[in-house]
Parts: sequence; structure tokens; C-alpha cells
Amino acid sequence: MSTTIAKGQNYTFDFYNGTFNFSADSTVNLPVSKTANAAEVSKFYTMISSGNYTPLVISLKKYQEKYNLNDWIYYQLIRKTAELISPKADNYFRYTLYKWFLLSKCGYDARLAVGNNQVIFYVRNEEDISDIPFFIIEGKKYMCLNYHDYGKLFKQADVYKPVKISIPEAKNPFSYKVTRMPDFKPENYQEKDIEFSYRQKIHHFKLKVNEDVQAIFKNYPIVDFESYFNIPLSRETYSSLIPTLKENLKHMDQKKGVDYLMRFTRYGFLYEDDDENFGKEKRFSPEQTLLSTYSDCDDRAALFFYLVKEIYNLPMIALLYPKHLTIAVQFDKPVGEAITYKGKKYSYCEPTPQAQNLKIGQLSSNLKNSKFEVVYAYEPIKR
Repeated sequence: MSTTIAKGQNYTFDFYNGTFNFSADSTVNLPVSKTANAAEVSKFYTMISSGNYTPLVISLKKYQEKYNLNDWIYYQLIRKTAELISPKADNYFRYTLYKWFLLSKCGYDARLAVGNNQVIFYVRNEEDISDIPFFIIEGKKYMCLNYHDYGKLFKQADVYKPVKISIPEAKNPFSYKVTRMPDFKPENYQEKDIEFSYRQKIHHFKLKVNEDVQAIFKNYPIVDFESYFNIPLSRETYSSLIPTLKENLKHMDQKKGVDYLMRFTRYGFLYEDDDENFGKEKRFSPEQTLLSTYSDCDDRAALFFYLVKEIYNLPMIALLYPKHLTIAVQFDKPVGEAITYKGKKYSYCEPTPQAQNLKIGQLSSNLKNSKFEVVYAYEPIKR
């Protein structure tokens, strides 16, 4: 939605729980060729740098600060802003130039490369990201932010030549960690019924879920396990689930409670392998697993981890096998078959359906002789 004013345009759009208003001065509304090349990037940068872009950058930074947005969520705000100024479908090159310029002026070390009539947009990142291309420039790693737009059309790195433009503000690395979810508008949630059987009794849950969560993680890459396991729930979903679980668990001891959470995660959702569901590996955040019809072992492990951490805050380890991910929990005394890690004993807790009905302390027989690695160890902070 936009209104024309004397020197440009005012724009407004809903962004999760808030409304973002900004004005784009006519001096930043620039013509750009549809063919990506270095000369056009330099021309755009020279022209926009002499324009009145500062109010827009100030508006973006204020909004980030007001709502305490993680970098990944903030980038979604910048994408929407660029889309309004320069729609992606009209001129992809121009849209990408605005994303790059705004991200850079907001302080992130973002770069462009061109080649094969394509523009590649990437940002400095110091985390372990595994499923998108990256470039090494002067010993620093830059992750590609627009790989999903090209997919199979993406060429090998040497096809793309970096455009050397030095932007003084663009010095910070970008982080993919999502440590807080936006507070979405309550009216954007739907109710979802979940039920599972525990000790011959059916337990019902009325969950509040929001499709906007899928949009946030649509092009989210595969992050390291620590970042992945610590993605939280949004406020409404949390409020519709955690108090109910706590109420159901209040008369159980800790081990029975963890058993309950293990079975909730195992049997409350339908299983499907990512290859069948998406044609590739994709990891859901706990909230995406609650929202989705199907999920696999990674998704269950993350949800189970989140629930145990939130309700009991026990030490846990995540065990990665060649084709499986599972969790082991440290109790006061281990249950069943224990695994020792750094001198401490942990009990297997399998949150994904298996051929056998596994109890705490039991590992699926097809994993018993398999190699595994501990990919994440969680130790509660002593308060």
C-alpha cells in the first residue's frame, strides 16, 4: 500500500505484530537495466549514495531495535521493503540491488557478484551453515542469500566476479541464529487439534499455530545443531501448549514426565522422511513441527529437546547416526542402557516412531552397532 507525496512515496505494511512505515524519497527511486553487470551496480551505487536514503535506513534500524529482531527476521523486513520499492517480478536485478544496499547501509557486510547475466548476493557469516553455497574473500566466509532464486541455474563460483564497492558502514557479520520469534498478531493463529494415547488414555491438545512461521523459515538454511535446537516457540503457540503439558505432568515424577513428553513427540504427529516430503534434507523448528502434518527424526528431536528444556531443564545430548538423530537425557540416576559422555551418564529417549515401542533407556536395535557423534550437548545454566 503506498501514497504519493511531493518528494517520493510513503509505504506501510504489516510485519508480524507491528506495522512498518517508511518513505522512499524520489532520489532513491532509480532506473536499472534488467541485465546484471558490474557497471550497472557501480552506477546504481553512485546514484543512490547521492540520494536521500538516510530516513529509510533510520526507519529500518529503529524497527529492528523496537522489536528486537534477530538478523534473519530483520532480513525478511529488508526483503519486504525492497519488494515494495522495486518488485522482484518486475526487475530481479534491481530488487536485489535494493536488498544489498539496504542491508549494507544497516551495517552488514553484504556483497554482490555478477556473471552469466545473474546477480549473486551474499553476506559475511561466521557460523556453520551447510546447505547453501559460500564464497571465501580475504579469508572470510560469505553465505549466498539468494541461492534459492536460482537453484539449478546457479553456476560454479568462478563464473561470478565480485563487484568491488567499499561501503564504510558494511562491517558486521550476519547471524542465522533465531533466538526469539516475533510476537505475531493473535488473530493470525488457527487452532489445531493434536491427540495421542498415553497409558490407555487419549490426551487432547488445542494448539494455536500460525502459517507465518513457515514463511519465516521458507529459505532458512541448515544451521549448526546448537542454533537449531535453540529456536524457540512464538508466544501464542507457547501459551497454548506449555501450560497444558505442565498441568498434565504435575503429578508425575521427572522420569515419567520425560517419558510422557517423549511419547507426545513420537505419537502426536505423522512421520514422513524429508526426501519424500521435500526432495531434500530440511529441518523444522519446534513450531514448524507442531504446525506441520508430517515431520521426521530431526524435527522430533528438536521439539522433544525444546519441551524437556522448557519444562525440566535437564542436561541433554543430541546423537547423530548416519541416518538418524536422537536425544539422550541426564537424570539423577540413569535408566536402562546409558551412554557415557564426558564422564556423565545419559539415558536414551527416542522421540521418533521406531519398529519397537522403545522405553526410556532403550535404543533401536538397528542403531546398536552404528557409529554416532554427539553433535550438541546442553548443560543448564545454574541459577
